[in-house]
Amino acid sequence: MSVRSDAGAVPTELVDLTLRIGDPARDLVSLAEGNTSTVADGELVVKASGARMDRAKTEDFVVVDLDAAARVLGDPRATQDELSALLAVADDPRGRRASIETLVHVAAVHAGGATWVAHTHPTAIVGLVSIEEGERLWQAPLFPDEAVVVGRPAWVDYHEPGLALGRAVARSITEHAERHGAPPRLVLLGNHGMVALGRSPEEVEAVTAMAVKAARTRALAHAVGTPRYLDAAGGNALASRADEVARRALLAGKTV
Repeated sequence: MSVRSDAGAVPTELVDLTLRIGDPARDLVSLAEGNTSTVADGELVVKASGARMDRAKTEDFVVVDLDAAARVLGDPRATQDELSALLAVADDPRGRRASIETLVHVAAVHAGGATWVAHTHPTAIVGLVSIEEGERLWQAPLFPDEAVVVGRPAWVDYHEPGLALGRAVARSITEHAERHGAPPRLVLLGNHGMVALGRSPEEVEAVTAMAVKAARTRALAHAVGTPRYLDAAGGNALASRADEVARRALLAGKTV
């Protein structure tokens, strides 16, 4: 798998998105947590390991051969040690390497059809995916904008970051698409965090923000009583309504 450093291949929009998501005031990541990516000219541009999102520069991203990474993801003989070696940028004096969670982004692109991906560890999300009832808490939306912006999330039990997690995310996205007719916009990672999938930087930022609000709403609802979820079928119908589809497109930075 080819990984190279090429600041000229890093879109300004990716750096800007990373800085916004990495803002400490938003509590989406801490220190060097999380990563962002986009597909450019058939390659995956992804944040380098150890780089802080709130200080992101073009030099903090690397370019990954997307097809080669997908082959590693789908190769049952591949090992974590082999993946770790393949993520390194060849002959780089700074020792840069693609994020260990690169295959999560590859899964989102290949299985989920995303062209922009944001993986974060919001405190509100991590708290709710780190309890026994975590998956059940997301059985249906609690409020209309959750249904419209986030939709029905996919769930992944805890897996070690790297090859195991990338494979689990790919399976979850594929199963979700087969079951519901479309890939998810949100993947929840047990004891870990979340992944927002989209077709624009605005879309993954909107999904991230609304997912965090949904998590905080659940925590508040459980603290004061028994949450009353929206009917799952009704939530899906609302999200499919023409006016809501148009509003979701505008939030994603698209014209309608």
